[in-house]
Amino acid sequence: MVRVLASTLALVAMTVQTAPASAYLFWSGPNFKAAPVQGDEPGLGIDMPKATPAELKAHLLWNMRAGLNVAALQCQFSPILLTVPNYNDLLSKNADELNGAYKTLGNYFKRVKGKAWQKAFDDYTTRTYNGFSTMHAQLGFCETASGIGRDARRLGRGNLTQLAVDRMREFRNSLVPAGDMIHARRYIQVSVQTPSMDQACWTKKDQLKAVCAPRVVQQASNDVRKTGG
Repeated sequence: MVRVLASTLALVAMTVQTAPASAYLFWSGPNFKAAPVQGDEPGLGIDMPKATPAELKAHLLWNMRAGLNVAALQCQFSPILLTVPNYNDLLSKNADELNGAYKTLGNYFKRVKGKAWQKAFDDYTTRTYNGFSTMHAQLGFCETASGIGRDARRLGRGNLTQLAVDRMREFRNSLVPAGDMIHARRYIQVSVQTPSMDQACWTKKDQLKAVCAPRVVQQASNDVRKTGG
């Protein structure tokens, strides 16, 4: 009995150690992944009218930075997500790239807002941070922020902007409440036609003729129900 228990515990420990890093808060996490963006698509943050491609990329990077900052504050309930050390590493390793984005954004607001640029820039920063604050979608948001932060740590300097291009839509998607996908209901609906009672369909030995055999129709269905995050 002791040997069986020890083997079972060892198997459980091995399973935990080999579990994918993306499953910290879920058994089966929701899929927020999306295609790369340019920065002017709806739902990626504050609109940036008349922004150049370089300014839009700076906008994406600054949004990702803001989101990871919010995650560092909001996701400390689960230290295993490493949102704080991930964010601190991002700041120290990518200071030049982040300062460049900040300068580009400042020049954008000077160009489009004139003398009122500083207030417009401050409002932009405040609203960007507030746009990542969430309660009902906290688990999905924190899980996604953790994944983005880990990717940022693996990248060399100067590649943070491309990460923002690739994953900002996913980051925004994670702000929509979604439950654990282990609760999704999957089933197969089977429809069976009853045999015909027509006498012509039966032999003298009361056997159903093949031509009258009922057809079986199978319809696969996947009913995924999302619960609050």
